[in-house]
Amino acid sequence: MNKIGETINKRKKLKHNIRLINEETKTSRNIDTDIPEGLYDKCPQCGKLTNMKLNIENNYICKSCGYLFRMRAVDRIKYFLDEDSFVEKGIGYISLNPLYQNGYEEKLTKFKRATNLDEAYIYGFGQIYGEPCIVGVMDSHFFMGSMGSVVGEKVAKTFEYAIYKKLPVIIFTASGGARMQEGIFSLMQMAKTASAVAKHSNLGYLYISVLTNPTTGGVTASFASLGDIILAEPNALIGFAGPRVIEQTINQKLPDDFQKSEFLLKKGFIDQVVNREDLKKVLAKILSFHRRFN
Repeated sequence: MNKIGETINKRKKLKHNIRLINEETKTSRNIDTDIPEGLYDKCPQCGKLTNMKLNIENNYICKSCGYLFRMRAVDRIKYFLDEDSFVEKGIGYISLNPLYQNGYEEKLTKFKRATNLDEAYIYGFGQIYGEPCIVGVMDSHFFMGSMGSVVGEKVAKTFEYAIYKKLPVIIFTASGGARMQEGIFSLMQMAKTASAVAKHSNLGYLYISVLTNPTTGGVTASFASLGDIILAEPNALIGFAGPRVIEQTINQKLPDDFQKSEFLLKKGFIDQVVNREDLKKVLAKILSFHRRFN
């Protein structure tokens, strides 16, 4: 047998061994197939591989089990706002390293390159079925949507811009909470954003908060919970401290659906759980109702 034939046989044998290892360890991805990175993603709920192109066409919803994949901020804007209606504001803010934390600047650079964003929050003017509003969107792909000085400042600017335009505000939250690398400067953003919401509210303008998975920590404890109307996507994790921390603190077993949007709906924390495919119509109806009767 020539060298080429030997090489082919060795490759076949290697692939066979890899397949056996995958079956033994119940690995869902078949290493035998050369799948480009990012083409497929594994559903966290049902474990099935899903084609990301088809996933995007299905509004980032798993066709097998209905699980809602996390959406990028730019994708939410494209999906929920009328085409070519969005005008971004607050461009050019730069996150600094106020506490001189080692590696923080490198992490910021890494996330900027990976997401093509300056920070974990985008806001601007837009329309939903022709209804004008100011829209803000958090991106959990950038530093887990954590709220540092820049995010807090941009959220405050969102409400200031809405006051100037005399328009309602819609914010889609997705965050792991305060950004610990900025310490007290991050925690100060809770008071700043809450104050901005109060100014907007006192002038009689509408604020709709849309909680997505996950919305936790300082974001939940500030502007995310201050909406005149609070909506949530199904099965979203919403809370301040995580369930594991709470269980360890109170030494009690929590319900399985604790801090999920459906659980919080029963407790009166949110007003309605809305399926992703219905959310745009619901938002447009609320905006239209408010405009006609305000």
